[in-house]
Amino acid sequence: MTRHAEETFPDECVGFFYGKEGNDREIIVSREVSNSKDGDKRRRFEVDPFDYLQAEKFAEKNGLTLLGIYHSHPNHPAKPSEHDLKQAVPFFSYIIISVMEGTTDKITSWQLNIDTNEFEEEEININELDKV
Repeated sequence: MTRHAEETFPDECVGFFYGKEGNDREIIVSREVSNSKDGDKRRRFEVDPFDYLQAEKFAEKNGLTLLGIYHSHPNHPAKPSEHDLKQAVPFFSYIIISVMEGTTDKITSWQLNIDTNEFEEEEININELDKV
């Protein structure tokens, strides 16, 4: 994920991540998709509906759970924007990778609280040997 974010800088990257649902939602694999946003990709991302369908099929075929979406914030903090909030769906995690001048700065994960319609930050642990 961080490699993808750095390679697409200064545009936003986007992709899906998968794992097993349980007490500790561990990411097993991530898959890049193209940012299908028309216009300025430096401030927004969009997922093509076909890519989302393919993501669901990949999860089913591989016995995984589609845990969420990751994207980057070029030269911005790893905090959800108002646009991120408007696009969010319950139960997905949203990993945001802050990329400052082409280098990963911070990684956070968020989940939508359906009662308050606000993001709550999730604790994440990154294995340094296999950095997300």
